Amino acid sequence: MRKRLVIICPGRGSYTRETSGYLAVSSKLAKDHISWMDDQRKSVKMSTLTDLDTQPFKAKIHMIGENASPLIYACSLSDFLSINNEKYEIVAITGNSMGWYIALALGQALNKENAYHLIQTMGSLSSRNLHGGQIIYPIIDDNWQVDKEREKMVLDKVKKRNAFISIYLGGYLIIGGEQNTLDELLKELPTIDKYPLQLPFHSAFHTPIMENISRLSFSKIPYSFFQKPNIPLIDGRGNIWSPFSTDIKELYNYTLGYQVKKTYNFTSSINVAIKEFCPDKIVLLGPGNTLGGSIGQIIIQSKWLDVTSKTNFVDLQKTDPFLISMDIKKQRNLVCR
Repeated sequence: MRKRLVIICPGRGSYTRETSGYLAVSSKLAKDHISWMDDQRKSVKMSTLTDLDTQPFKAKIHMIGENASPLIYACSLSDFLSINNEKYEIVAITGNSMGWYIALALGQALNKENAYHLIQTMGSLSSRNLHGGQIIYPIIDDNWQVDKEREKMVLDKVKKRNAFISIYLGGYLIIGGEQNTLDELLKELPTIDKYPLQLPFHSAFHTPIMENISRLSFSKIPYSFFQKPNIPLIDGRGNIWSPFSTDIKELYNYTLGYQVKKTYNFTSSINVAIKEFCPDKIVLLGPGNTLGGSIGQIIIQSKWLDVTSKTNFVDLQKTDPFLISMDIKKQRNLVCR
């Protein structure tokens, strides 16, 4: 009997200097489609994904939306195709922020070609219409328990400054807003290690500030791109899109409307994934492992597998990892062909 997997797709910020070259290592099974994507980019005089992945990392090149988004998609697709389907059954797919678009592709709510066009279009729109930004800030203690007083303090400051919670990310809040608002919050939020930290090359994703991006996306991405998924998808509200009951029009409107302009609750997505689908493992696709800590914190908040602290989680990961990160070779080998 095959073991059950939930797949988690990463978002923007996961392709970094440390993951440069990831595609070259992982792309064997996705070679034909990566070549197709390279041809699409050549046709509009853009650097190919293959060239970007093999050249020295430069933040101003590799982290802008029009390059980062399709690079991350290609890496995640390659990892997804390497999973051993004879040993494992994929029972649901979710993701963080841009990872929702990748989830749509892997769950076949978009075919690979249309998924590329969606991801390339949304990445380019955000890059060319950079508006506002995002700050990341922790709301947990050293044991990865949520500090309710700190959380309330942050939420109060966000409300006072007319900023927005962009993403609930386990033990972190991603705050979106206009740059002058973020500048004030960067001064006001108490320093904890390296935080508050503004995320580079990020617009105010998942806030009303993205209204214009949403409107433009509807004009550029046709409804005909979308279809019912073959695998259940969990969106940024924790809603499940089933192969049997998905309303394609609602999926289209959510993806280009609500999902762009409203808070993305990654915490809720993971909670639903583990409680509704009871997987044997959850698999975080590459590039990178930037979501690993956040996923661990959500597991702790849920007390899943009786994990209630950072120490519990680390011990579990050492002995019989529940979270498989494809960026960690030892863990990757557990689920690959």
